[in-house]
Amino acid sequence: MIHGTVVGLQATISITICRLGRAEVEIECVVDTGFEGFLTLPSTVVTDLDLPYVAPIKANLADNSRIITNVHQATILWNRAERIIPVLAMGRRPLIGTALLQDYHLSIDFCEGGTVLVDDIM
Repeated sequence: MIHGTVVGLQATISITICRLGRAEVEIECVVDTGFEGFLTLPSTVVTDLDLPYVAPIKANLADNSRIITNVHQATILWNRAERIIPVLAMGRRPLIGTALLQDYHLSIDFCEGGTVLVDDIM
């Protein structure tokens, strides 16, 4: 089970980025159920983490505009297991998308300090 907290009416969850031979890094992310990808990180964070580059892709934004952004690869700890996922280098804050939540149950108590839970679907 993954625990998070509601901050400023945004559901947040911390994820751990695993780096070969280096210390793990924990990053607080906002859960964005309108984002169908796995994870976005600001370009500066992707650079700081030295995440491997995969390819450019066209991405659709909430205002229906299209941009080209870079995809990188990251190994994260998710529900006590390592997962290799694509990471879009874009935006100002880290976002968790619905691809990472696929096959999990998400529950959120929408109040300041409320509980965010991500758990296996029974």
